[in-house]
Formats: sequence, C-alpha cells, structure tokens
Amino acid sequence: METNLKIYQCAIIGGGLAGLCLAIQLADKGISVVLFEKNTYPFHKVCGEYISMESWNFLKELGLPLDELNLPRITQLGISSEDGFMLNASLPLGGFGISRYSLDNYLCEIARKKNVTVIDNCKVFDVYKTDENISKIKTSTGIYRAAIVCGTYGKYTPVFIDKETKPSNLNYIGVKYHIKTTLNSNRIELHNFKDGYCGVSKVDKDAYCLCYLTTSLNLEKAGNDIKKMEEAVLYKNPFLKKYFTESEFLFKSPLVISNVSFQKKDTYKSSVFLAGDSAGSITPLCGNGMSMAMRASKLLSQLLVNYYAKAITKDQLIKEYDAVWNKNFNTRIKSGYYLQHLFGKKRTTDFTLRVLDRLPSLTKKIISLTHGQTF
Repeated sequence: METNLKIYQCAIIGGGLAGLCLAIQLADKGISVVLFEKNTYPFHKVCGEYISMESWNFLKELGLPLDELNLPRITQLGISSEDGFMLNASLPLGGFGISRYSLDNYLCEIARKKNVTVIDNCKVFDVYKTDENISKIKTSTGIYRAAIVCGTYGKYTPVFIDKETKPSNLNYIGVKYHIKTTLNSNRIELHNFKDGYCGVSKVDKDAYCLCYLTTSLNLEKAGNDIKKMEEAVLYKNPFLKKYFTESEFLFKSPLVISNVSFQKKDTYKSSVFLAGDSAGSITPLCGNGMSMAMRASKLLSQLLVNYYAKAITKDQLIKEYDAVWNKNFNTRIKSGYYLQHLFGKKRTTDFTLRVLDRLPSLTKKIISLTHGQTF
C-alpha cells in the first residue's frame, strides 16, 4: 500500500552529512525532497569528528551558526608510534571539532525548516523503477515515489543496491568513545598500535572524541572482548595507555562498527546516485571523510539542479557526476590507502615518524594530501 502518493523530485536514503547537506541544497533551489534515516535524531556515530576548515564556509552557507557554537579550532597535530616517539607538526589549514550527535541534528533541523520531508526511524527495504522517470522506495513506513533517488547510506551497501557485494579481505572495526581529558583543545593526536591507530581531539560540550580503527583479528584474539583487546594491544602505546587509564569516559559502553573497508565504489548503481561513503571511503588516518561527503553533496546538487532545469539529460547527469567525483576524490582515496600501510606497524611506523621529523617539508606535503581546498 502506498502511504504517500506525492512524487518527490528527489529521495535520499541516509541522513548523514552527505544526505542532509544534499537535501538542504536542493531545498534551497525549490526542489521537493524526502530523506529517510534509519535512526532517530539526535544520535551518535562512529566517527573521528575532526572537520578540516575547507568545509567551514560551506556549512555556514547551509545555515549552520558555526561562529556562535564556540567550537575548538584545531591547528596542531601529533602522531605517535607504539615505541613512544611523537611527531609534532602544524596544520596550515587546520580544522574544528564537533560531535556528529550535534552536527547531524543541527543539519536535520535546518533541512526540516526548509521543507525537506525528513523521515527518521525508517528503514529502506528496496528501490525499484516503475517506469523510466519514476522510482518507488519501499520503507518501513510505506512506499514513496521519486524522480531521482540518491544513496547516502554510509559504508554498508544495502542488498537492493548490490546483491553481489562481497566483504573486503581487509576487515576493520571502528570503536568510539567520548571522554574528558587534558589534551590541548587546539591539538589532534593520532596514536599507532599493532594493526591500528587511534585519534583524540576535542569536540563540543567539553568532550573529546577518542576513536580508533583496527583489524577484526585483534578483537578475535581477545575473545571478542573490546576491553581486553584495548589492554592487550592499545595499551602498548604509552600515550594511549595514559588516555585510557587517566581519562573520564562519558559513554557507558563504546560505539562499535565492523566490516569496515576503504575503497572506491560506484557513483551510480541500480538507478541510484551515490555520495559520501556510499561512493567511496577515505581512511581515517588520511582524514576528512566528513569534508569529502559534504563536498560530494555540493557536486551532486549542482548537477541535479541542472538536470531538473532540463539543461542536461539523465545520461549526461550520470556521466558528468562520475567524472567530477573522480576528479575530486580519486587521488585523495588512493593517498589515504597508501598512507595507511605506513602506519599500525611497530617498526615501520616508528621509522617513518622519525624520518618525517627530520624532513618537515615532506611532512607538510603529506598533511596537504589530507586537506582539500575550501569550497
């Protein structure tokens, strides 16, 4: 049974950064949008919660009052090895910290005020074409119809998008806490340990985000006990041991995601345009997956506006979006993938950091690969 007979110009599956930013931009152009989110706002997500300044003006243009939120501005970086060596560097562009709990909720409120139909606590089960111009979206709250469907559902590809998706050979887990600690608010630190690394930086409301990535094998060796794994593996880095034993943990239990992979996917599949992690994930070590998601939303929204204005055809829309996505993100994803292999290994990481400490110009160049141009 169809609970909504309205035909939206755009339906968006997933209410994270890419989805919410896309919805707001389309609504600003008078385009009717329905957005589906499986969780209920506000909610926490496993995320490093550092955003480079490349996105600052973009978020303000969407209506986010960043200047009034008193957010920490991050200009310094520290990277440690398991042996206790710390590389220190400045971040020329820098970034700011804000929790996804706050950021996504702010954007959701803006979207609703701009007449986006936001349906949270809603699961999408299927998307199928009824004719060349209309798709039906089957959800837990009914069936909806739209001319264009966009997927911004994150790292996990739904079966209705790709029935042949196979798990990556590199199977990672992500774990996140909010803590209270004494780290300088203008500093982000990345701490390496066996087969993983952990980021710590300040966000809003006097909290710090502590988020790490490691292989599922580390967890399996600890009997699938996260606390035991942390004590056996992460504590070998003296900086991490200090954070874990001397900080106040604000969550009763950690947020955890599994089966994480970092790779290029598709920009258009099963009649759905993909953005953010749905189209390709950047490794946390390289950073700025959030900025990448927001930038992708801007690129896609501009092309969709042209399509709705009949300035380009559907085939042109598909082709041009793929081209502009690759131009903006392919190098960034590949750089992150190769950088990841230098870290999370005791001897290699320590040697690399000591070399970079003697070559500040190279360090600066590598940092530049993790921060894009303002948009």
